Amino acid sequence: MSARLAVIGDPIEHSKSPAIHAAFGQQCGIDLDYQKIQVAPAALTDFLDQFFSSGGRGLNVTVPHKEAAYQWVKQHAPAARVAGACNTLIAPADGSSDAVVGDNTDGAGLVLDLKRLGVKLTDARVLMLGAGGAARGAMGPLLAEGPAMVSVFNRTQSRAQALTEQCGGRVWTPGDAAFDLVIGATSAGLSGQAVNVPSGAISANTLVYDMMYGAEPTALMQAAIAAGAGQVEDGLGMLVGQAAEAFERWFGVLPDSAPVLAQLRRAS
Repeated sequence: MSARLAVIGDPIEHSKSPAIHAAFGQQCGIDLDYQKIQVAPAALTDFLDQFFSSGGRGLNVTVPHKEAAYQWVKQHAPAARVAGACNTLIAPADGSSDAVVGDNTDGAGLVLDLKRLGVKLTDARVLMLGAGGAARGAMGPLLAEGPAMVSVFNRTQSRAQALTEQCGGRVWTPGDAAFDLVIGATSAGLSGQAVNVPSGAISANTLVYDMMYGAEPTALMQAAIAAGAGQVEDGLGMLVGQAAEAFERWFGVLPDSAPVLAQLRRAS
């Protein structure tokens, strides 16, 4: 019998998750029934109850449901507790909805993609742009890699302070030298807002990685190129990486992200 899975969000039509997981399933020899399902916020609780009580194996969760999914589940993996949000739900073997585990694989997916790119995170100087849910989800896995420093820059300094107090790291201060890695954890560029990068943060030795992705370079990537960054990357690899981590939570095997990412690049 096929494992019943889905990605839920509102909207959801744009999601690449079905194609990604179909490729993972083929790669690993696992038969999947993976759908994308639009679920309105008001209908989320009823949907989750029904999905898991009727034998659903797992869910990927995207905006705007990550925080609400966190509230619905009764068991949280450590990454989800830090982020205060779930992007992956895992059914227990007995099918009880009371024992569904909520996890957050965004940070693990980010680290997986950075390693694919050859980034050495141990002893690296890292700057996080943004202090919202995406940054919270990334901080734990990043800090676990042993960087020399993870600084946080946010337009509202109190939010940057709150993030560092909750997750670790430090708030960026004027005069900091250029960083080895700058990570964009804000969607400001997608909504036409200016992307703020602190002065002096980028040099020719800096890799700038935007968690966002699109057919064209993101606003952060364009700003980084103008500032002289040595390398810029978008977050499509993170999308595939977090999906691979979710697949591993469901089936106990971590698929190879590289060929799936190449397939998506060719299709874009």
